[in-house]
Amino acid sequence: MERRSFTKSMGLGALGLTLAPSYIAKSYFEAAHTYHLNYAPHLGMFRNLAGDDPIDQLNFMADQGFTAFEDNNMKGRDIAVQEKMAEVMEDRRLMMGVFVAHKIYWREANLASGDLDKRKEFLNDIKTSIEVAKRVNARWMTVVPGHVDLRQNMSYQTAHVIESLKMASELLEPHGIVMVLEPLNFRDHPGLFLSESPQAYEICKAVNSPSCKILFDIYHQQIQEGNLIPNIEKSWDEIAYFQIGDNPGRKEPTTGEINYRNVFKYIHQKGYKGILGMEHGNSIDGAMGEKSLIEAYQSVDNFL
Repeated sequence: MERRSFTKSMGLGALGLTLAPSYIAKSYFEAAHTYHLNYAPHLGMFRNLAGDDPIDQLNFMADQGFTAFEDNNMKGRDIAVQEKMAEVMEDRRLMMGVFVAHKIYWREANLASGDLDKRKEFLNDIKTSIEVAKRVNARWMTVVPGHVDLRQNMSYQTAHVIESLKMASELLEPHGIVMVLEPLNFRDHPGLFLSESPQAYEICKAVNSPSCKILFDIYHQQIQEGNLIPNIEKSWDEIAYFQIGDNPGRKEPTTGEINYRNVFKYIHQKGYKGILGMEHGNSIDGAMGEKSLIEAYQSVDNFL
């Protein structure tokens, strides 16, 4: 019996999932909002309004007008859960955003070191992530090259990273899957190899593959380098994905210093059709906070 047929034969109850949403209202508002951009919530972002069931949460997102979904932890979920979530996303026309593709070394150099065993581990992670991506209809996966190697010149480290990413691209290209490199800020993640958009741009140009692009996290880059719109413009032809979070606090747009109206307006005017992952927390707890989050996205999107 094929895996998908076996999963269906088990019944949804055996998976701890339900098909019909159990929350009370189809939409929290009078009508679903029609967004100009593909904002992608995470599981748990609307737990108070939609409940804990991931299927209910996906249905709730779609009912509010969201057109995408992002799950950093998708690779770690049970295969049966991945398949059921993929079915619901397909039924509700939710695009699947990024998931983390590999083990990330936060305090130890891996790709930058040139260590062949760590390179092999990374490439094996990419191979298994391809199967996950195909299962959940994902086009993008997140890659973070890890910590700097303090014993090597930065140019040597860059060459090591580029070589590993070229090998990964060869695995990804036949499947039309894109690894997106995410620069992370020095404050939250000190010591990482990749921290700035120009650096990511240089690496992507050197790898020279449609399967190696930039994940421009607006929160991280506001802290790391600022100058958001000019840096987005300079990096545009290598950016394949965006993530969102205001600063300070890493909460929803309008809660911090970033002028998300203008940033989103620029991205929209450039004709961007990809996903913007809502990788942030809620500024207010509970159901009222979830309602406020939706209203914040409606507010900035209405400006477009």
